[in-house]
Amino acid sequence: MELKEKLVSSFLAFENTVDIDTSVHDIRSHAIKVFEEKGFPTKKEEAWKYTSLNSILKHDYSIFPKEENALEFTDIKKYILYDLDTYKIVFIDGKYSSHLSETTHDKIDVCLMSSALTHDRYKPIIDNYFNTVAREDGITSLNTAFSSEGAYIYISKNKLADKPIQIIHFSTGTESAQLLQPRNLIVVEENSHVQIIERHQSLTDNPVLTNSVTEIFVDKRAHIDYYKIQNDHENASLIDNTFIQQQAQSIASVHTFAFGGNVTRNNLNFYQKGEGIDSILNGITIIEGKQHVDHNTLVHHTEPNCESHQDYKGIFDEKSTGVFNGKIIVNKKAQKTNAFQSNNNILLSDKATINSKPQLEIFADDVKCSHGCTIGQLDEQALFYMRSRGIGKKEARALLMYAFANNVLESVKIPQLKQRINKLIANKLGVDIGFDV
Repeated sequence: MELKEKLVSSFLAFENTVDIDTSVHDIRSHAIKVFEEKGFPTKKEEAWKYTSLNSILKHDYSIFPKEENALEFTDIKKYILYDLDTYKIVFIDGKYSSHLSETTHDKIDVCLMSSALTHDRYKPIIDNYFNTVAREDGITSLNTAFSSEGAYIYISKNKLADKPIQIIHFSTGTESAQLLQPRNLIVVEENSHVQIIERHQSLTDNPVLTNSVTEIFVDKRAHIDYYKIQNDHENASLIDNTFIQQQAQSIASVHTFAFGGNVTRNNLNFYQKGEGIDSILNGITIIEGKQHVDHNTLVHHTEPNCESHQDYKGIFDEKSTGVFNGKIIVNKKAQKTNAFQSNNNILLSDKATINSKPQLEIFADDVKCSHGCTIGQLDEQALFYMRSRGIGKKEARALLMYAFANNVLESVKIPQLKQRINKLIANKLGVDIGFDV
């Protein structure tokens, strides 16, 4: 049985296992019909022209875990920011791990999507926000149909989250192949601020496919910093769908660090719904082997006097493939828009590939919009200069690549996270950088 048929036929069984209200049931029922109609995306679709899912859809994925696998802190220590006081929402094979997590309902809500979908206390938020900004494409609708667990974060008005929040998903290999579909809902109300770190990590060589959907709502004058760390095993694939809706004078920044995995697809969508908004999208990709990373971004400017800034850097070695498909849409009403988009890449091998497609669709006449793309190799003259000063070839190459990506790293606002990313970059480049940032 093909995966699509298996999922559709399993939907009724899934619905019978979860306790939900009528409105959520209707949303799920509609979503499975959309998925049944549209199915998984193919390269025939323009947005998926350079990314094929065929190789990862051939596995016989387990949809519902048959057994739970407990982990201890020592098993996961290196994958979390243990030297920083944070709230933590930890999932193991799609199941919540209470003894590894630290949640709260003190002034802010950091808890589970399963609770939010089933308890009356959260019903007003679910009714107002759940599935209201996510697209109705096939892959997102599949997640909506099976949405039951993930992170629920609610920051009420005029609140500063007293410490960052980590959302961490582990897969342990209890199944020969596993499909995970976490669903996150994050609401940041007026004048509030939160920092969130998200990671999907496989602990097994068995195939894992994660189809994640996150909806983020940033109200007036609110601020969210979101960091995605993607450094997974070669048999782990991730389709990450993030939808962000911003209100007037809000700031939302998303940093994506893509350092490993089989096939990684990041769909990042910003929708501006007021004036004075700033949307920030930064990314660093460093991959090798036959790894594939695809960044697909959208910023939709609908109101005047707003900004967006995109800066994506990529370093590709061996037979790896990178894709950047970035779109900025400026409506006729959105005068005085300032939109910047940049995608710069280095190919370390003549067998590495990058497909870059920056796009602007501008319907306003008083705007400042720019986009650009570069693809090249390391500067041989710079390498020669550094080696003439006694720096080894390997270290010189690493320092040039580090400098190339460093301006993206400079905007990380959590010092412990910045140090962790710095070490990951050094490890990917194969050298000891010898300093922290």
